[in-house]
Amino acid sequence: METIIEPIERSILEAELSPDRFLRKTSFGSNLLYTVNYHNAPNVMLEIGRLREIAFREAGGGTGKSADIDIYDTHNEFPYQQLIVWDPSHKQILGGYRYILCNNARDNQGVYHLATKGLFEFSETFKTDYLPYVIELGRSFVHHEYQSGTHGRKGIFVLDNLWEGLGAVMALNPQIKYLFGKVTMYLHYNKLGRDYILYFMKKNFGDTQGLLYPKSPLAFHNPEEDLAKIFTGTTPEEDYKILFHKVRELKHNIPPLISSYVNLSNTMKSFGTALNRDFGDVEETGILITRDEIVSDKLQRYVFSYSKVSIE
Repeated sequence: METIIEPIERSILEAELSPDRFLRKTSFGSNLLYTVNYHNAPNVMLEIGRLREIAFREAGGGTGKSADIDIYDTHNEFPYQQLIVWDPSHKQILGGYRYILCNNARDNQGVYHLATKGLFEFSETFKTDYLPYVIELGRSFVHHEYQSGTHGRKGIFVLDNLWEGLGAVMALNPQIKYLFGKVTMYLHYNKLGRDYILYFMKKNFGDTQGLLYPKSPLAFHNPEEDLAKIFTGTTPEEDYKILFHKVRELKHNIPPLISSYVNLSNTMKSFGTALNRDFGDVEETGILITRDEIVSDKLQRYVFSYSKVSIE
């Protein structure tokens, strides 16, 4: 396990966050949203890698390297973009997502250079009918000092701020029809609670078209027939209430990103779960959301409300 790098000097970060990389102001928390990449903001990328590694190690994952930066971040032709929440008053990155428009990650031979390809097998239908219109999301994090809510509104709204940023990216790229990403379960999470969550996802959002599947799928720890007896709801909302109470009985919480996706769309697709051996043996479940099926109030607030204004 390598020692994590020291923080990058804040004045250096601020210098790389130039006006052309500014995306939008946030509705809550008085933060700013930027998009950068390794090539146009290398020091910001280093700080993102540092913060990601801290956050993921604390959660039970991480790369074990001095900073969580991989070949997809640094790729010469198809680098992933980095969406960040910037606190201008404290000159600090509060959270981030990395993303790529999948059609921009396709080479001349038609090969897609995507991080998810290491975990999931894509069907021909997914490659031809979906990927050209997909934005792939990954590596979402919240600064470790802002996860407890001790920083008030700044910390509470980071995830919402990130969705505002993704909404702006979709507004600027109207060809995007789908959001594709992963939700992560860490090794320390209660095994029964993990089964509750994954069964809930499979029952209510399971892929019936065979669009993609894990290369090394993980099974439930408990018999599915036992889980089926618990989740007796007739709608995702009813089953989510059951899930919430069953997980709380185990003295756990539903991971925030899972709740965020569930609250975003009741028609999303779930693609099973794979083991990521390059990231602390975490379990990753594939998720696909159709942009125009995001619940109307969130679609309006995150996407249709976007209007790029001056940073001033």
